[in-house]
Amino acid sequence: MCAMGVMAKAPRPGQAKTRLCPPLHPTQAAELSAAFLRDITENIALAACAVPIHGWIAYAPAGGEGSFDGHLADGTGFVLADGSPPMPADVQGFGRCLLHAAQALFATGFGAVCLVNSDSPSLPTACLIDAARALLAPGDRIALGPADDGGYYLLGMKQPHPHLFADIAWSTSSVASATQARASALGLDVVMLPTWYDVDDAASLDRLVAGADDGYAAPATNAWIERNGLRGRMSFAAQ
Repeated sequence: MCAMGVMAKAPRPGQAKTRLCPPLHPTQAAELSAAFLRDITENIALAACAVPIHGWIAYAPAGGEGSFDGHLADGTGFVLADGSPPMPADVQGFGRCLLHAAQALFATGFGAVCLVNSDSPSLPTACLIDAARALLAPGDRIALGPADDGGYYLLGMKQPHPHLFADIAWSTSSVASATQARASALGLDVVMLPTWYDVDDAASLDRLVAGADDGYAAPATNAWIERNGLRGRMSFAAQ
């Protein structure tokens, strides 16, 4: 079975989707974050109809599980991913949280683990299915879902290889390419998934609101857009 852990912050004003403030207000950003979490976990549950997958929230800080109440698909598990366990010296920053999540999910007995971002509510379900299928086949490899900003929306693996997270310049346009290079150095095959996008700035928010992507329907996110009267409005990026 493949675990899919969504790297997530609690949807609280001032703590969630802060890069979207402005153009959004902190309360709006928190509400949008909660809608993303609902859609991403429901999307994972939908993928689980085709492949043996179990969805998780990889969260921080410790004790914050209650902040996710009512925002997740039924059956979603929780795993702490605050980067607190001992780590190799070359794994720093967000890499510590990612490696912590991978180690914790493998420790529960899963044969493969995918780490998924919380910023792509319309990610096509086929991307999740294809990643899980590739990882559940014999042989060691990784699955990499590149984002169009140079990061990645999904990293899947069959072992918690620390080197995949070593010396990465997080939040830059080189994250996906550097991760691919780390996999090559380990002698791992890389299954590349289609490129998708993160919603983490005004331009990508414009793309989401336009609703022109042929991806997951993201009903919670689209309901939030309609509720806030954003459909058809002028560009956020132009403000």
